[in-house]
Amino acid sequence: MLNPKLRSLLKVAQLKSYTEAAKQLSLTQPAVSQHIHQLEEELDIRIFDRINNELIITPQGEIAVHYAERMQTLYENMKSAIKNERRGVSSLSVGITHTAESNPIAQVLARYTASHKGVNIKMITDTISNLYDKLRSFEIDLAIVEGRIPDPSLRYTLLDTDCLMLVTNPDHPLSKKGLVTVDEIKKENLILRLASSNTRNLFVSHLQSNNMDIAEFNVILEVDNIATIKDLVRLNYGVSVLPQSVCLDELKKGKIAAMPIENFSMMREMNIVYNSDFEKFDLLRDIISTYKETVKTYS
Repeated sequence: MLNPKLRSLLKVAQLKSYTEAAKQLSLTQPAVSQHIHQLEEELDIRIFDRINNELIITPQGEIAVHYAERMQTLYENMKSAIKNERRGVSSLSVGITHTAESNPIAQVLARYTASHKGVNIKMITDTISNLYDKLRSFEIDLAIVEGRIPDPSLRYTLLDTDCLMLVTNPDHPLSKKGLVTVDEIKKENLILRLASSNTRNLFVSHLQSNNMDIAEFNVILEVDNIATIKDLVRLNYGVSVLPQSVCLDELKKGKIAAMPIENFSMMREMNIVYNSDFEKFDLLRDIISTYKETVKTYS
């Protein structure tokens, strides 16, 4: 069971009230207050401040809550793993980036579990940095990410290679070209991922290596969700630069068109990352095999 002090911390942080937290935990208010006070003494920090009669969590308190949430997740994962082992079920927690969410990987995981009884997969979508954090804290078993792995303590295997392409409406004049130039793109309304995304950063880095700047382009919209970008491109509100892998279904159905950009070889790896003590390699190999079979159906 999660440490009672941490349970009190999480509940007070959620409800912003010692009294309400005590009610939900079936404890007295002094008991909850004592739990928080003990944590503050152990950690040598102040977790909550009361300002204008409102309970405000301190920056150091935010850190304490963050790690308490991880501990709670690990505890729940432990219970789930034990339960699955008793049932003869092999469980796996997989983290994917928002880009991979539009990639066939979600279909691959669903296809794999549908054809393999006794396998349960939990899929979590998050930013690439958060996925690395979740791997290190053992909240997830695998992470499917784009690009090189920055942490040498983590291990990985190559899933696929991918490249960025110019994506347009199938009736757009540029869609008739086998190759587009950067100058042609500058004349278009551009819909891009947010500046924090790896997709956007890869495009920008290639611009910079060619002595260009994103400010030279007519970026009319920045969107976090790739599915939304594809919909807007399909409706001809603009063009975009996206990984080819996230457009496979739309390309096959003729809903959008994709062309390479001259002098821009925007290739990147897609890797499956895991901790050094990961042991379910048979399951990992099966997922990679299912991925390759699924991608073939788009070609």
